[in-house]
Amino acid sequence: MPELPQKEVEEIALLARVHLSAEELADMRSQLGAILEHFGSIAAVDTEGVAPMTHAVPIDLPLREDVPQPSLPPDVALAGTAKRDGDLIVVPAIIPGGE
Repeated sequence: MPELPQKEVEEIALLARVHLSAEELADMRSQLGAILEHFGSIAAVDTEGVAPMTHAVPIDLPLREDVPQPSLPPDVALAGTAKRDGDLIVVPAIIPGGE
């Protein structure tokens, strides 16, 4: 089973914002390698002539006309918010300097 280079696993962990110990990195290298190997076997399957589908079993998805409807009044729509400022929901800042 192929293993990803440790540097790639470290970069993937960084992008996923996941801290991995040295032991976890080693485990992740083999696990990700197994996943990639599995995808390789899936990619090798001949799908010529197989129609694309959205579900594994037939499913009826009835459509309705897209008709505009009146919106909820702001007081009703915002009734469950923890904190609000007029018609706005107040959330904690996630970008430095945006307080």
